[in-house]
Amino acid sequence: MITRPLDLASRLRPVPRNFDTFFYANIVLLGVFFSVFGSRFVLSPGIELGGAILHEPVAEGAMAGAVRTSAVISVLRAGLVFTEDGPKSYGELAAWLPRRVAELNEAAPWLLVRADAAVPLQDLFRIHSMAIAAGFAGVQLAAEPVAARASGRP
Repeated sequence: MITRPLDLASRLRPVPRNFDTFFYANIVLLGVFFSVFGSRFVLSPGIELGGAILHEPVAEGAMAGAVRTSAVISVLRAGLVFTEDGPKSYGELAAWLPRRVAELNEAAPWLLVRADAAVPLQDLFRIHSMAIAAGFAGVQLAAEPVAARASGRP
């Protein structure tokens, strides 16, 4: 920097002796920031399975046949099943279901299937037979009561 004509160097503060500790502290704080706010618990990429994406069927007696379920899967369209471990094909689902039954360690676990109204009935029967063969006691198909759809819920 050219300081001779106006003698600016005499008016500046002297350079501090050691900025190394601030530099390393800044690097550590940036690392902590990115590790905390970049984790999967804070920023979790994915799609929401509800609202405008998943349109569950509406049934008159939806609440009458309600049972306690142990596991939940969502079927967005034919061939695409979302589990707690991520998206699966039907082949992967057939291997996942027995592992899930073993993890649950319940006497009679039930499976809740949240299927879009556009999913073919043949696919629901296929999932049902896979779940029963895997050891689930039963399969419950999620449906919204008519009153909930009339009240404006998505």
